[in-house]
Amino acid sequence: MAHIESRKHAAAQQPRLNQTAALTLLALALPGVASAQQSPTATLPEVKVTATKDESFKADTVSSPKFTQPLVDTPQTITVIKKEILQEQKATSLVEALRNTPGITLLLGEGGNSNTKDNIFMRGFDTSGSVFIDGVRDLGNFTRDTFNIEQIEISKGPVGADNGRGAPSGYINLASKVPFADNAVSGSIGYSDADNVRLTADLNREISETAAFRLNVMKQEGGVAGRDELESNRWGIAPSLAFGLNTPTRTTLSYLHVEQDNVPDGGVSTVGLKGFYNASLSAAGIGARKVDTENFYGSDDDFEDVTADMFTVKVEHDLAPGTTIRNTSRWGKVRHELLLTAPGNPAFNATSNPNGINAATDPATWTVPRSRHSKWQENELLTNQTNLTTAFDTGPLTHALTTGIEFIHERQLTKTLTGAGTMAPANLYHPNSNDAVTAYALTPNGARADGETMTIGAYLFDTVKLGEQWQFTGGVRVDRYNTEAKNVVLSTATSHPTLPVGTLVPQNVDADDTLVSWKLGALYKPTANSSIYAAFANSKQPPGGSNFSLSSTATNINNPNMDPQEAETVELGTKWEVLDNRLALTAAIYQSRNKNDLTQTDPVTGDITQWGEKTVRGIELGVVGAITPAWQVSAGLAKMKTEVKEGSDAQQGNALQWSPELTFTAWTSYRFPFGLTIGGGARYVDSMLRSSNNAAATTVVPEIDDYWVYDAMAAYEVSKNVSIQLNIYNLSDEKYVASMNNNGYRYIPGAPRSALLSANFQF
Repeated sequence: MAHIESRKHAAAQQPRLNQTAALTLLALALPGVASAQQSPTATLPEVKVTATKDESFKADTVSSPKFTQPLVDTPQTITVIKKEILQEQKATSLVEALRNTPGITLLLGEGGNSNTKDNIFMRGFDTSGSVFIDGVRDLGNFTRDTFNIEQIEISKGPVGADNGRGAPSGYINLASKVPFADNAVSGSIGYSDADNVRLTADLNREISETAAFRLNVMKQEGGVAGRDELESNRWGIAPSLAFGLNTPTRTTLSYLHVEQDNVPDGGVSTVGLKGFYNASLSAAGIGARKVDTENFYGSDDDFEDVTADMFTVKVEHDLAPGTTIRNTSRWGKVRHELLLTAPGNPAFNATSNPNGINAATDPATWTVPRSRHSKWQENELLTNQTNLTTAFDTGPLTHALTTGIEFIHERQLTKTLTGAGTMAPANLYHPNSNDAVTAYALTPNGARADGETMTIGAYLFDTVKLGEQWQFTGGVRVDRYNTEAKNVVLSTATSHPTLPVGTLVPQNVDADDTLVSWKLGALYKPTANSSIYAAFANSKQPPGGSNFSLSSTATNINNPNMDPQEAETVELGTKWEVLDNRLALTAAIYQSRNKNDLTQTDPVTGDITQWGEKTVRGIELGVVGAITPAWQVSAGLAKMKTEVKEGSDAQQGNALQWSPELTFTAWTSYRFPFGLTIGGGARYVDSMLRSSNNAAATTVVPEIDDYWVYDAMAAYEVSKNVSIQLNIYNLSDEKYVASMNNNGYRYIPGAPRSALLSANFQF
């Protein structure tokens, strides 16, 4: 397979037009070109020699300028999921894309809430608040679409030096598509057996030798595989304009607008799952069968509306060979509104008998209560980042330095809604979404949580090369932040005994501090295309850092008087590029420690102290790239042992929740010379605890079972511009739990066997 000729500063490229098509397009697009071709003295415009693109799964670098070395020479576990994998799998959301890296699981939500977001657990910790787009912290908590994504970069381990405050487990960065100096059109039309239709298009147009325009659009509408009455409806548009391509000064303007109008999923009852426990049924010796995973326990008036806007300006200037300054400014806003009905703790219509055993014997009479959850939340962000990269020598040492400063303003406004109404309990096995809703009049009641954070951050990283085999990396970041929570609460007889119940009362709390994060690495290169490294890094999460919420309660972990939670990790690893650098092999062992996540009051002095410690030890293996030019593979395995080293008596010594000991993922495809591509993959997730508390016999579903899922695809090139693709998901129709909420009453079932037929085009 031929490769596109590299061009300085060009972004990842789409397929180029061949010479004949280029001439035809130029003749149609440029006035006078066609007549000039007929003139014996006319000079034709320059024609680019074109070829097919490199479609390897393997990435050599990440998009952030904070990383100056190729991945093989970066002392850190980083997984890159390129758009080629997303295309083969037809992965349309971030959650679907993350199935290509091990060590990640999902959470449905807290007991009184429901998950409507990318609620991601990685290496034992919640990573939902550490998602970035082009190096800027992302907004909100809705399902993220991949239609405008070039690649997804997962950096694992506490790396606060990269972005400031963050989770102990790492972060996820989504690299957006940008214009490039060429002409290309691609897209896809797909239809699934869930009656879901999806259309995408990607148009790149070269305006001049130094300017280009790119437009990505997406429309999706229809149902959800294996789930009654749910809907996944969204559309998006992402135009971008670039000036100064292939010149010392380059400017990119981009805009993203996404809207969603969904029927959300409150989950199904966990009755009948392995490990399900109910005291009445247990006492009577009665078992309960599983509910139908297609059941919808919601209401016809459930809704989820999302509106997201993001505008970005990026300017790059080459000050000298090897020295570039970049400035990125972004404004964004996301509004998320939700009304969702979810099943709760089931009731078995118990009646007393002479033996005192309470249990019904007719499953047809069993019911499950339904709770109504509402949400109104708006996130807004304004940021400006300046970065400088340069290379220089000091005696025998070669330096690759990157430094910068960031100004970030983040705000989250959450309004409390009343009037969600009530619904009668649903029949456990035959719920009815048409059941009446009583007292439904959804309106704000005046209570709200209004949190904002101002941050000024500065960082400096340097990679020092000593000869051809040794490299040393050091980095530090300092963040000065101020968080203000301007909340309004409703008074109660207990909280404000001198005020009438229901009075709106302001509650203002603020916190400010300075965070210092760092990372160190030493790397040895046995060969030019391999490395062995050791790394040490930390990250911090200050009070209110994950949810913009501060508490005036003295013992709350988000009280401004508390110290930040801090994580440290040590990692030893190796990376090798083999088979003419087509295939990357990685291996790493690590240990992470997170502390200061609990508080307690001294029973004698009354002093409040922070404590609590959790550890994660593990090994991670990876392989990605091309075994042959036609055979691509991406696979990873993660094995980890998690433990609550210091915690409550009920947690001490237990594993962390939502953290399976073993996870595995693999995807491979082979392209035959006659235009047929076949591919397939497998995913394994080990069993995991729902709660870190000691699982007594009376615990509802204390553990989630392990599972294997197998997928397959086949694509055939009808012509050089059009291909037909069939994806089949969950070939064995495995029944498994995709995610569960904290109290164990409801879960999202994994999608059953389903199919998606697509037509892809590219010019």
